[in-house]
Amino acid sequence: MNTSTADAERTSINDEPMTRQLRRSANDKMLGGVAGGVARYLNADVTLVRVITAVLALCTGVGAAVYLAAWLLLPEDGKAQSIAAAWIADRQSQSL
Repeated sequence: MNTSTADAERTSINDEPMTRQLRRSANDKMLGGVAGGVARYLNADVTLVRVITAVLALCTGVGAAVYLAAWLLLPEDGKAQSIAAAWIADRQSQSL
């Protein structure tokens, strides 16, 4: 059983399935954990997601742009904010 299958089978306290959230993976990552998080969300193989991202990045450049945007906008497992949200909150607190 891989991590994406284990995460998909988790239930809440009252035995209802937990809502899926798109987050960067803290465990299954090579760069930023985006492919691992997307694979877990889609219940797909992480290698397939990485290959599709690489092909899109090499052929069109779209894969790199989408990966970078997801890395900035998706929060990592166990964290409340994304990198971009944390940066914005830090900038706002500095200006006060």
